[in-house]
Amino acid sequence: MTKLLVDYSGKFDPEFSYDNFTSDTLIKLLRMYSKFIHRIDATWYLTVLDKWGNEEALDCDLRVLEKIKIWELSTITNLLNIHGDDAATVMKVQQASPWMWNFDYEIDLINNDHAIFTHRTCPTLLSLEKEGKGREKPLCQGIEPKLFNLTAHFFNKNIKVTPLKVPPRKNKDGIACQWEFKVER
Repeated sequence: MTKLLVDYSGKFDPEFSYDNFTSDTLIKLLRMYSKFIHRIDATWYLTVLDKWGNEEALDCDLRVLEKIKIWELSTITNLLNIHGDDAATVMKVQQASPWMWNFDYEIDLINNDHAIFTHRTCPTLLSLEKEGKGREKPLCQGIEPKLFNLTAHFFNKNIKVTPLKVPPRKNKDGIACQWEFKVER
């Protein structure tokens, strides 16, 4: 059996495959690819912002994210065999999303029909707060609720998503945002 690689130093391998790397290296790559996804999103958004303004950038952001979210939800549920119609199912998909590797978050599963999802940190929010132009409000109070509802309703139209704490924040050391997911039966 061939020894698994911890990096790609050494000679060129014409038969390169991720299968040849250790699980630790693959996890490092997953983290990097998650950051890459986040940077792609930020870069194209800022490019649209510079050319056409914030309103157009937000509109494009929502349209793109809605499309990619449906693909992500379909892919993750099929790949990991995640099925159900409750808040616990939604939280499982949140945990498995490569996007979530960019956040320090916590899930309080009160019961299968009720969960509190808390972002302790958010790199986008930190950047927007540092910028100081107030762009976090339309993003956090406009786009995020739509995406969380899209995610919840992918599994069950009766899951109500309620923002408990959303930016703008008074305490910059506090949590980034907090959302309740609850099945209304």
